Amino acid sequence: MTITQLHYVLAVAEHKNFTKAAQKVFVTQPTLSMQIQKLEEELDVQIFDRTKKPIQLTETGQKIVQQARNIVNESDRIKDIVDQQKGFVGGVFKLGVIPTIMPTLLPMFINNFIKKYPKVKLKIEELNTEAIIERLREGHLDAAIAATPLELQGIKENVLYYEPFVGYIPNAHRLHSKDKIEVNDLDIDDMLLLEDGHCFKDGIINLCKSSRNYEEDHFQLESGSFETLIKLANEGLGMTLLPYLHTMDLKDEEKKNLRMFKDPVPAREVSLIYNRSELKMQIIEAIRSTIAGVVKGAIAFHNVNIISPLSKNKEFQE
Repeated sequence: MTITQLHYVLAVAEHKNFTKAAQKVFVTQPTLSMQIQKLEEELDVQIFDRTKKPIQLTETGQKIVQQARNIVNESDRIKDIVDQQKGFVGGVFKLGVIPTIMPTLLPMFINNFIKKYPKVKLKIEELNTEAIIERLREGHLDAAIAATPLELQGIKENVLYYEPFVGYIPNAHRLHSKDKIEVNDLDIDDMLLLEDGHCFKDGIINLCKSSRNYEEDHFQLESGSFETLIKLANEGLGMTLLPYLHTMDLKDEEKKNLRMFKDPVPAREVSLIYNRSELKMQIIEAIRSTIAGVVKGAIAFHNVNIISPLSKNKEFQE
């Protein structure tokens, strides 16, 4: 049994196709097939059920793939140990970012990071939290930036900052005359929300559930972006809540519609999350310190109430 063979097994498990897997690991399809067959013969088990389309793991194969990921990760740690000993910060690093954080945080730190760590090749994907967790567990991401706490087995969370919720309340709305709003002022029936799949939406629903104005049956108008929600609010269709960093680039006229909450301000916790195997920790720390350096000047809120990003039906537990 070799590490190379385990890499091949993981590639086929991911792509469910020998040809695509071979392309992923840069070998010919016959070479990959032969090596996997040798491993199956050595173990005297069938890892893949080749009669099904797409190819499926056998019951034993599923357990082998789980262990193969652990072995491959541990083998990668050897190079990590050497890199850390040499003080080398470089190589390919795959980072996931949730959609409600990507457009505001990324422009704030990416140029600083690239200039400071030119040997790191960042590959950044915009993914929802559920996809991030899956890709972290499968080893397709090195780390991610997401709303926490998630409290998942095998995943570590390193808090970056706390980002307050801010009300966007147009002139005609009943709350516009208030200098500051309270959670009890919120009514889910006139709240414009992001569509399903965004944990920021789940956070708002959890916030409204803590007030007296939440009912399960209500009308909701949902959209895929904050920009659309702001336009809908401007048309008199309701109010919405925005992450604090998203408010910084609004037009001056739109900023007149912003209302902060009274203390303690409801906020989301934003963290750098990664596997407990702690691979590539020197790059993870470089990302953390770079973000901390640019965000601390933009967000200086301390008296906050952290709102869970998880819906009651979406706990991402094993």
